[in-house]
Amino acid sequence: MTDDDWQAQVTREAAKAIGQWLEGRGRLHQPIAVLTLPELEAMAANAIARFVVLASERIRDRPDDNRDLTRLLLG
Repeated sequence: MTDDDWQAQVTREAAKAIGQWLEGRGRLHQPIAVLTLPELEAMAANAIARFVVLASERIRDRPDDNRDLTRLLLG
């Protein structure tokens, strides 16, 4: 998988995580503008968590090719 393909996959997976969170809260039909700050933060946390999982899997599978990603996750 190319870097661009991986980025597209991560974007889709993060969007799905946000959608799942919205469905779980019963707010998928409401506009984003009605969500509270804690709800927006929870959505972002779900998307970030999904990114961390996918990035960790990519690093595990190809550690030598993902040094920048490793540095990002390790801070």
